[in-house]
Amino acid sequence: MQERIAEADAAFKAGRIEDGIRISEALLNDEPNAPQALYRNFSSLLFRRQFYEKAAHWALQGTKAYPRDVELWNLRGVALRRLGRLEEAREALDAGLAVQPKNEALLQNKGNVLNDLRDGPGAVAIFTRLVKAHPTNAEFQRSLGRGHWRAGDLEKAEMRFRLASKLKPDMIDAWLDLSAVIADARGPENALETLDEAIALTGSPRLMEAKAVAIRRSNQLRRADKYLRELLESQPEAAWIHHQLGAVVSDWDRERANRHLRRAVELKPDDVEYRMALIESLARSRYGDEAQHLDDAYAELKAVRQMAALSNGAHLKVASEVLSRVCDFDGLDEVCDFTETGRLWASQGRHTALLSQLSRVRTAEDRDELVSQHRTWGDGVQERTARYPLKRPAEPRPDNGKIRVGFMSSDLRNHPVAYFALPLFEHYPRERFEIYCYSYYQGTEDVLQKRITDFVDVFRWKQDLSDFDAAQMICDDQLDLLIELGGSTHMNKLNVMAWKPAPLQASWLGYPHSSGLSNIDYLIVDPYLAPSRPELLIEDPLLMPASWIAMGELAFPERPMNLEPPQVAKGHVTFGTANNPYKYSREMLRHWARVTAAVPDSQFMFVRPEGGTATFRDHIAEIFAAEGVARERLRFEAIRGAHMPFYNEMDISLDTFPQTGGTTTCESLWMGVPVVSLVGPALFERLSYSILSNAGLPDLCVGDLDAYLETAVKLATDVDRLRMLRRELRPRLKASRLGQTKAFAEDFYRMIDAAVTARRAQAVEPETAA
Repeated sequence: MQERIAEADAAFKAGRIEDGIRISEALLNDEPNAPQALYRNFSSLLFRRQFYEKAAHWALQGTKAYPRDVELWNLRGVALRRLGRLEEAREALDAGLAVQPKNEALLQNKGNVLNDLRDGPGAVAIFTRLVKAHPTNAEFQRSLGRGHWRAGDLEKAEMRFRLASKLKPDMIDAWLDLSAVIADARGPENALETLDEAIALTGSPRLMEAKAVAIRRSNQLRRADKYLRELLESQPEAAWIHHQLGAVVSDWDRERANRHLRRAVELKPDDVEYRMALIESLARSRYGDEAQHLDDAYAELKAVRQMAALSNGAHLKVASEVLSRVCDFDGLDEVCDFTETGRLWASQGRHTALLSQLSRVRTAEDRDELVSQHRTWGDGVQERTARYPLKRPAEPRPDNGKIRVGFMSSDLRNHPVAYFALPLFEHYPRERFEIYCYSYYQGTEDVLQKRITDFVDVFRWKQDLSDFDAAQMICDDQLDLLIELGGSTHMNKLNVMAWKPAPLQASWLGYPHSSGLSNIDYLIVDPYLAPSRPELLIEDPLLMPASWIAMGELAFPERPMNLEPPQVAKGHVTFGTANNPYKYSREMLRHWARVTAAVPDSQFMFVRPEGGTATFRDHIAEIFAAEGVARERLRFEAIRGAHMPFYNEMDISLDTFPQTGGTTTCESLWMGVPVVSLVGPALFERLSYSILSNAGLPDLCVGDLDAYLETAVKLATDVDRLRMLRRELRPRLKASRLGQTKAFAEDFYRMIDAAVTARRAQAVEPETAA
C-alpha cells in the first residue's frame, strides 16, 4: 500500500493529476480500510481541484470506514453544496454535527447551505450562535445578515451587513449584500449612496459594476451609459464594462450593444454570463442580416452548452428563446422542464420567460400549473413592492363629473398594440372621460405616438423612470381606472401594477394570460375569449358584449388582394402561417404536416424572418418529412414587417396551438385567407376563436385534432368557398364589431363606466350605513 501511496504522491507532485487520481482511486477501491488521512487528503485535493463529484464520493466512502470522521463529513457537505445538491449537503453536515455538535466549521457550512435553501430562520439560529462566540468575525456577521434577508427581515439584514463592512472594510461581498438589501427594501436608486461609499473605500471593480447595475435597474439608462463610458476611457480592456454597456444601450442601439458584448466575450471567453448576454442580444437583433444574427446566436449557444450545464434561470430563459426560434425542440426539452423551469422563472421574477410556457401546455394539469406559476410571480412582486409603499394623495381630485382612465404601455407607437388601441383614443366620449397615457419607450417619437398624444388629454412619456417612480406618477394623477396593455413585453412596466396606483386596475390586449398580480382587478375579454373554466383566470373577467378588439384603419389599410384562391393559378393548395415560432411545438408542426400530407401536392409556406436561418428550415423539414411531406413542398419566406402581400399566395392559414394567433389571424382574414383554429379552455387558446366567431366563421373553430385535420382538408377542396371568402371576408370584417371601431369604443367605455360606477358605489356604502 505504501508503494502505491508514494506513486500517487509522485504523480501529483509532478503535475500528472489524472494519473494521481487514477492511482488513488484504484488503491482505495482495493483497500477500503485505507488510513483515515488518505481519505481526507485525497478528498481535499479533489475539492481544491474542483472535482466536486469525486470529492463528495470519496468523502462518503471514507465515512463508511470512519463514520465519526467529521472532517470527511464536512468535505462531503461543501462538495455537495458546490454541486447544488443542497439537501444532500445538509444531510452530510448533520451527520458530522451528530458526532460533534459544536464543531464551528460544520455549523458555518450548514448555515451557508440553509441560506442557499432560503431557510432564513434556520440560518439565523446557527449564525446567531456563531456571532455570540465571535462578535468581531465579519463573515459570521454577513452570513447572519443573509439569514435575516432570507427570513424577510430586511432591517436586521441591513444592520448586520453594515456591521460586517465596518469590521472588515475591504470585504467586498458585505458591501454588495448591503447595497442589494437596500435596493430590495427601498429600490435600486437608494443603494447608490452606499455603493459610492464602498467604492471610495475599496476602489473595487465589482462594486463599480454593482453601481452600474443599480443605475440601470433604476431605469436611468443614459446615466448608466455615461458612467460606464467614463470608466471605459481608463479601463478599455475591462470585460465587465463592455458587458454592462451592451446591456445598457441595447434598447436604443443594438448594433453598439453587440460590439460591446462581443468584446466582453473576446476578453473573457470562458465567462458563460458574457456569452449568454451576447446570445440574447444577437437573437434580438433586427438590423442587417437577421437570419445570420440568429444563426450566430444558436452557434454560440451550442458552444456554451459544451462549456457548462445551464441551470441559471436567466440563462435558461435565453436558451429557451433561441431554441424556440429555430424549432430545436429536443434541445428545448433537454434544458427547460415545463414545471421545474417554469417554477424557477416564477420564483426569480422572470415574467417574460413565462410567455414561452404557453406553447408547451398539453393537459389540464399543465394549465393549472401555469396559473400557479403566474401567481407565484405575482405574490413575489407584491411582497417586494409592499416594502416601500406609495405616498397617496391627501385630498381627492376635484369632481368634474368625468371618469379618469389611464392606459399604460410602451407600445403606443408604430406597433400592433397601438393599432388595436387607437380606436379607443379616437372615439372616447370626452364629456364623460379623461384619458391619460403612460409610456416608457426608449426610442424616439414616431408619427403614431404623436397622433395618440394629440388625441388624449395627457400623454406622459418618461424614459428614465424606476418602477416605483412610475407608480408614484400614476398615483399622483388620481385615476379611477388604470389599464395595462403590454404585459411584460419589452420596455413595459407590469410591476407598476403591484403598487396598485389606481383604485381599479385591468389588463387588456398585450398578454394572453393572467399576469399573476392579485392587485389587477379585471382582465378584459369577450364571450368567446373568456376561459371555459373560471379558475384559469386570476382576475375577474370584464366582459365586452361582442369582441374584445377592433381592427383600426392603421393596422388594416386597403391592401391589394387576389380575388382568386392561389390554387386556381398554381394547381396546388398552399397552407401557411406568419405566426411567431415561440408559439410552435413539435406536436403542432406534426399536425400541420399531416394536414399537408392529406392534400395531394399541397405546399406549406412559412412567412417568418427565421425562414432565412438554415437551422430553422432543417428542423421544420425533418418534422414534415416524418409525416410524408418532402422538403420541396415547403416554402420559406424570410420576411419581417413586409409579410402581408404573401397572403395573396396562401389559400388557408393554419393556426398555431395551444397558443393561438391574434394579430396574425386578423391579418389573414383581412387578406381573404381563412384560418383553421383549435379551441382550448384557456384564454390563450381562444384568441382566434373570438376573431373567427365575430367574423362569422365559427365552423373553422374546432375542438380536437381530428376535426382540425378534417376541417382543413375539407376547406382545401372547396374552391367555391375559398373564392367566396377571398371576395367577402374584408367587407364582412368591416361590418362586424371587429371593423366598426366607433361602435367598439362605445361598447368599451360603456363597460368601463359601469365598472367604475359600481366601484364608487361600493366605496360610499360604509358611509351611508354609518
